[in-house]
Amino acid sequence: MAKDAAFPAVLEKKLHEAGKKEWTVINAGVSGSTTASGISRMKWVFKSKPDAVILALGANDGLRGLKIEDSEKHLAQAIEYAQGQKVQVILGGLYMPPNYGKAYTDQFKKMYETLAKKYKVTFIPFILDKVAGNPKYNLADGIHPNEEGHKIIADNVFTALKGAL
Repeated sequence: MAKDAAFPAVLEKKLHEAGKKEWTVINAGVSGSTTASGISRMKWVFKSKPDAVILALGANDGLRGLKIEDSEKHLAQAIEYAQGQKVQVILGGLYMPPNYGKAYTDQFKKMYETLAKKYKVTFIPFILDKVAGNPKYNLADGIHPNEEGHKIIADNVFTALKGAL
C-alpha cells in the first residue's frame, strides 16, 4: 500500500479539505504489532505534541488469540497515558472473525465498549465498518484493506472526528 493511499494520509486530506489545513495525521502503525507496544508508540507520537490520538490497536492481538485481559490492560495504559497528557483519545474498536469462538469474539468486542465507557473517550465501535470481510475492499489475504477500503476507513474516522473535535 502506498503511503499516500493509506487511511492516515486519506484522513489528513479530508481534514484539509474540511478547513483544518494546519492538522497533520501521523501514522504510528507498525505492521504485525500488538497492543503491548501501544504505550511505547504513544510516547514516540507524543514527542510531536498531538492534540488528539486515534487509538486503533488490537487486531493482531485478536488474530493471535491473545488474552483479552492483557489487550485491555495495554489499551487502558495507552488511554491513561494520553489522558495524563491532556490529549483527547478517539478509540477505534475492532471485531474478530469467529474462528476463536463466540465467547472470545464477544469479549473482544466488549473490551472496546468497556474501555470507551470507563475512560469517557470518543468511540468508533467498528473502525473497519463496511470494509472487514468484504473482498471488494480487501487485499487478496482477506484481512488487510485495499486502497478503496482505506478510503472507507478514513470516512469512518472522519465522521467520528467531526463530532469529537
